Amino acid sequence: MWRPFIHQSVQDARLAIVNLTRHRRRTLLALAIICGGVISFLLAGGFINWVLWGMREGVIQSQLGHVQITRPGYFRDGASDPYRFLLGKDLSIIVPGPTFDIRTVAPRLAFTGLLSRNDATISFIGEGVDPKAEIPLSGGITILAGSDLATSSAESAVLGEGLAANIDAHPGDIVVLVATTASGGVNAVELRVAGIFATPVKAYDDTAIRVPIEVARRLMRVDGATSWVVLLDDTDHTNAAVSALRASLPAGQYDVVPWNDLADFYNKTVELFGTQVNAVLLLIAVIVSLSISNTLSMAVIERTVEIGTSMALGVRRRGILALFIWEGVVLGLVAGVLGVGIALVLGKIISMVGIPMPPPPGMSRGYTGRIDISAALAIQGFLLAFITTLIASILPAWKASRMNIVDALRHQT
Repeated sequence: MWRPFIHQSVQDARLAIVNLTRHRRRTLLALAIICGGVISFLLAGGFINWVLWGMREGVIQSQLGHVQITRPGYFRDGASDPYRFLLGKDLSIIVPGPTFDIRTVAPRLAFTGLLSRNDATISFIGEGVDPKAEIPLSGGITILAGSDLATSSAESAVLGEGLAANIDAHPGDIVVLVATTASGGVNAVELRVAGIFATPVKAYDDTAIRVPIEVARRLMRVDGATSWVVLLDDTDHTNAAVSALRASLPAGQYDVVPWNDLADFYNKTVELFGTQVNAVLLLIAVIVSLSISNTLSMAVIERTVEIGTSMALGVRRRGILALFIWEGVVLGLVAGVLGVGIALVLGKIISMVGIPMPPPPGMSRGYTGRIDISAALAIQGFLLAFITTLIASILPAWKASRMNIVDALRHQT
């Protein structure tokens, strides 16, 4: 049943290839237009992919981890009274699952207060952390001066770049932290500045201070932590880890929150860039469709006599229709493969050289950009070439198949 159809399709494809090679200049122009569109789309999309990946991993490795475990209601009501939602010290209840590994579980104690150095005083948002457990979570933190908490004394602190600049603090200086304790009293500790750090988020660096968690507990006169931060072996395992931890932890006692529920700025950036990519995709598709439709329409006009002769010899209208559509299909296939291949090579070369970028909004430092063309993006680029070329060939093919035989034979004679 399918043999005649397959045989005819093979014959149409061969004839389409022959027709395309007859007009090499026009065919090369059409391929250049389609390939240019695919390459532009993939390079732009690959750059956005890399930016989003860098932002995601920076937020995960410097602030959020992959999963945060808290008491129920902490993220909703904890801002006013965080110590009503304290967790204990037993981290052994958090275990890896069959589909994911845990790199570290780091307890954190959130607190706020006033930071003083000499006559200067400024408010801060602090985190008490376990210096050793936080080492795997420090991939997105850059120590600009001094050292980190893991290599400093127990009575040390590290300050965000903006916070340190506002109070003119440097490594080795003595600062005083004053805070309202969980019971409503006032307490203070004197610490030495071990280092100055920076993260991808400037707003965080302008207010943040980190101290050993035992210092934070002593300052706030509490025991335990406000959150446990879990770092996994792979970001792609986040959903599996969340499901496993929710099933293993006592119901009603813990909230297991994935990082993407807490990364509001990242989520909005993804939405914005997604809209931009779709707009670029639509614009390129329209340009390619119009260009290929115009190119094939010219081919139909030039081959009018040939089309009339073919129909006079018994070729059916659907055969003429199929022939021109096959030309579009072949163009789309070849251009899609070439465009994706060239984009992958260019992406590698550009990534090796790097793209110097200025500091984006909300960040204090520039970065060197790269191109990350994922498999899904490459498939999307190929489909852009194939589908738009196929659609663009339908109208010229339809016009060719609707020609009047007598008028076609008398064309330019």
